[in-house]
Amino acid sequence: MHTFHTDAPPDRRTVFIPRLLVALAFAALFHAAPAVPAESGLASTSPRDEPAALAQLITEVMRNNPEIRAAQRERDAVSHRVSPAGALDDPMLEAGLLNVPTRSFSFSREDMTMRMLGLSQRFPYPGKRSLRREVAERDAQAAAHAYQETANRVVRETRVAYYDLALAMESTRLVERNRSILRQLLETAHRRYSVGQGSQVDVLKAQTQLSKMTEELIKLERERPALEAELIRLLGRPAGAAAPVPGDLRFQEASLAFQPLLDRALAARPQLLALGSAVARNERALELATKERYPDFDVRFSYGQRDSMPDGTSRSDLVSLTVAINLPVWRQSKIEPRITEAQALRDQALDLFEAQRNETAMKLRQQIAMAEQSVRATRLYDREIVPQSRLTAEAGLAAYQANRLDFASVLDNQMSIFSVEIGRAGAVAAYNKALAEIDLLTGRSPQ
Repeated sequence: MHTFHTDAPPDRRTVFIPRLLVALAFAALFHAAPAVPAESGLASTSPRDEPAALAQLITEVMRNNPEIRAAQRERDAVSHRVSPAGALDDPMLEAGLLNVPTRSFSFSREDMTMRMLGLSQRFPYPGKRSLRREVAERDAQAAAHAYQETANRVVRETRVAYYDLALAMESTRLVERNRSILRQLLETAHRRYSVGQGSQVDVLKAQTQLSKMTEELIKLERERPALEAELIRLLGRPAGAAAPVPGDLRFQEASLAFQPLLDRALAARPQLLALGSAVARNERALELATKERYPDFDVRFSYGQRDSMPDGTSRSDLVSLTVAINLPVWRQSKIEPRITEAQALRDQALDLFEAQRNETAMKLRQQIAMAEQSVRATRLYDREIVPQSRLTAEAGLAAYQANRLDFASVLDNQMSIFSVEIGRAGAVAAYNKALAEIDLLTGRSPQ
């Protein structure tokens, strides 16, 4: 480690001023840095409390996001198909003239000439109507679960966008603060160089680090509009609307036990529930296709009004009642293929349900691993890395003031603190985004 030595004792005033500037710079850093808790929060119960700013955004998303509104309208539309699915077909009303002689077109000469009024109704084979209604009910259930899955997914995207923007703003704040401290260190390097206590290399190194901070700030300023635009889109605001301002990054630990979360996911995730409804729906559809082997019934009642005979003798009116059935004789070409189709769709729904269960378990395991890694990293930052970095910077400052440490090491210590703070902010953001993914997988409702 390089130390400074001079042939003649320096003037006390010229040495004291740069040391005072360095001390003020580090004092500003330590007082501006957020306090690091000795212990992180313990596992919290679910549901977790959202930051106030994020909770307001989620409420706005649920109210204004067009994708959620579209899914809600689809759910409402499908729910109105249930009642018609189980209803009877409309009855048929018919009226006509029967057995009118073409020579006279008289209604009194022929006994069978009459005016007819009829009513007919089709009755499906017993069990068909209830199956059709059950199929429609399962479709409505699937649409309701699909709406909830859409809402959960959009809320997940909102949380991720919120924490991305919060990380960008926190990084901007840290860069601006570090750049301010680097300016003070650069001024110190200039002063020391001007009185022969430092070298030009120190000045150049400080200028280089200051330029890097400016470059990092430009990069963050370039990324921020895209993050704001994504959040504005999710909120359903107009393109030119003001972007929301997220609060500080928040670290609140939650229970990450895999099996309880998996049990919750399998029982509550709307996507799995929708696929379960699809399986039940296709089971009922298969039963309905099988019942197409049996005929339906057409019941017809008609009333015939006859005129009196030419000599004035009255004729009685006539009534008729008939029952007709369709004959499902084209089974091999019409009914059996539909049954085979229904079986294939039922098996497809079962496979999709099983595949989604497996994918949910896999993604849940991945996100839990990512969250646990972020938790360990944040704990390490809070308990060891951040305190150690600050102690190192304090010790380095004391050594520098005693001419036992070079300026480059002081500068490196400052950049190390900046890197550590950026790393901690990134770990907290990654943890919260992993929790957002876990909430989606486990079906945690936003409201």
